[in-house]
Amino acid sequence: MVKLAFSLAGLYTATLTFFSLYKITPEITVGDFSLGDKVLHTSAYFVLFLVWKISFFLKAENNLSYKSTILKISVACTGFGMLIEVLQGTLTSYRQPDWLDVIANSTGVLTASILFLIFKRTLEKVKY
Repeated sequence: MVKLAFSLAGLYTATLTFFSLYKITPEITVGDFSLGDKVLHTSAYFVLFLVWKISFFLKAENNLSYKSTILKISVACTGFGMLIEVLQGTLTSYRQPDWLDVIANSTGVLTASILFLIFKRTLEKVKY
């Protein structure tokens, strides 16, 4: 089960990377701002945090490192989102980096982190 969880987390990360750098048409925007795009970013990074936290949660033999794992995964996911924005600006001619995307990504990560902190006891009951 743990190997499957980590495999799915890696596959999700690779898929997110591909679609973050792939040219998607047509793009629907309202002026310079696309609310749907920001909701998509928030949701994608919420799920990114979720799949990695579940993988590490299943792997852990005890939950002494529960909060530190949340912090490490949060930093990694946020850093990944920033890296993707930089890569969009440097590796592609059809995408530009957007700091509002970084904020949306971080919002998804933060929301997932908070939910894992709130539901820690419930998750421990389910696991054990």
